[in-house]
Order: sequence, then structure tokens, then C-alpha cells
Amino acid sequence: MRVGFQQCPWDVYGCISYCLVMTGLLLGLGVTTWAAVPLILFAPGYLIVAVLFPSNSEIDWIERSILSFCMSLAIVPILAFALAFSPWGIQLSPVVGMVGGLTISLAAIAYLRRSRLKTSERLSATIVLQLPGWGDYGQVEKALILFLGASLLVAAAVVAYVVISPRPSETFTEFYILGPSGNASGYPTNLMPLQPGTVILGILSHEAGTVNYTIRVDLVGVRAVFNTTSGRNETVELNRTTLSWINVTLASSRNWTQPYTFRIKDTGLWKVQVLLFKDGVFSSPYREVHLFVRVQ
Repeated sequence: MRVGFQQCPWDVYGCISYCLVMTGLLLGLGVTTWAAVPLILFAPGYLIVAVLFPSNSEIDWIERSILSFCMSLAIVPILAFALAFSPWGIQLSPVVGMVGGLTISLAAIAYLRRSRLKTSERLSATIVLQLPGWGDYGQVEKALILFLGASLLVAAAVVAYVVISPRPSETFTEFYILGPSGNASGYPTNLMPLQPGTVILGILSHEAGTVNYTIRVDLVGVRAVFNTTSGRNETVELNRTTLSWINVTLASSRNWTQPYTFRIKDTGLWKVQVLLFKDGVFSSPYREVHLFVRVQ
């Protein structure tokens, strides 16, 4: 049995239909399937080659297949790189949308390029539905077939690893100071000697498991000095006193808040510096927040 095309570009029509179906499944219905892999690894490259080589006599089908695969591997990372600098980022919907739009655009150009040729010169293919013998191929064709098969196996293994392997989520901790009303306002920045100033300390854990935190509150005497190089005032530390140590144990996604009241007896400019340490590591703070207070 023989099936084929030449006068009508069924291969281009097939790429358009396949692209529309896969885009609808992935974006419209949210269905993920292995049948969408050629949308990334083959279809864009095939249509690029169809645009560059619309004639039947320029390259053979083995070369066309290998070029299609290589072109797809080259163009998709470029699209992903462009998306990384866009407002959408590298996510499923923008990637599928961009690849789908590129594929349909290339299909239209390939159709126009091929339609301008005589029917006898257009790309054609005839598929005989039987398995050819390995001995029917020459040495170069055998090498190209083995290379294409190995490339497809490696690509399939990489895609399977990316899909199956768990993606490590980013771990971090939010550490903050709020005013006495629980908002980011009303901070006690101007006090009289020994007048109490109250803030709310907060920790929100996004770590992978339970974490032991230690909070150290330091009172730092500072002086504002004008830096002629930068053209702005900078603070110089004059002295430092540790006021409090607070231990907190938090599981992942848990929040902790606690009011903290301090008093400063001497006038001047002070920095209430709050340092957060993680899991008993005190060589350097994990997070730091501070509040400048003028006492007069």
C-alpha cells in the first residue's frame, strides 16, 4: 500500500492540525500528554526546513528529518531565553503559545513557498506500508538513521527526566518589623529618654522543614557623617549593646509574630538592629532588619 503527497501539501496541513490540537489540549483543557513532545522537538524545525528547502530535489528525507530535529532543538531554547526576559517568564502557557504561533506562521510561509513551484518540483513523499530491509540502505544512510535514533532516545530521556523528577522549590524566610498597630507604619522613630517604643517582630518560614531560629536585638549608637565621594550622609557605628535573645522554632509555612518593647536612656541617634540566625549558625546573620530612632 502506498500513500503520499506532492500536489497538495498534506505535511504542512498535518503540522497545522497537530499544532492546533496540542495547543488546545495543553492550554484549553489543561491536558498534558506525551503526544505533545513533537510540538517542541520536531514540528517547528520541520517547518523551518520546509521554508528553506521547498523543493523535492534539494535534500533527501533522511537529511530533512535530522535537520528538522536539530532546528527544533536550536529554536526552542532561543524562544525560552526570550520569554525569560518578558513579563510572562518561562511557563507552560507562554511557551506553548509562542511555539504554536511560530509553527502556524512557518506553516503559512512554507505553503506559499511550495505553491510557487511547479507541481513536479514540489516536495513529495511516498510511504510504502512495509518494513524495508536493513540491507537496502547504504552506509551513509545507516549512519544517519542510527544517529537520528540515538538523538531521539536521548531527547526522550531528557524530557522524561524533566517531567518525572521533582523540582526543588525555593526555600527562604521572611523576616520583618511592623509598627505597634501591626502595619508598616507608626514606627517609634522619635522618643524621649526611657520612653518605651514598641514594634512587632515577625517571621514567616518558607523552608523545607522545621527550623530553629534565634533573634538577637542590638542597640547601636550611630552618627551621621557626610560622604563627599557618594554625596550623601552615611551612618558610622559608635557602640553596640545586645538587648535581647529570642528563640523561635517554626515548621514550614508557619508564621510567628511577637510585640517587642525597648527603652533607650541616652539621647542621640540610635539603630535598633534585629538579627535573625538560623539553626544555631551565629557566624553571620541569616536575615537583618533595623529601625532608626532619635532620642531627644
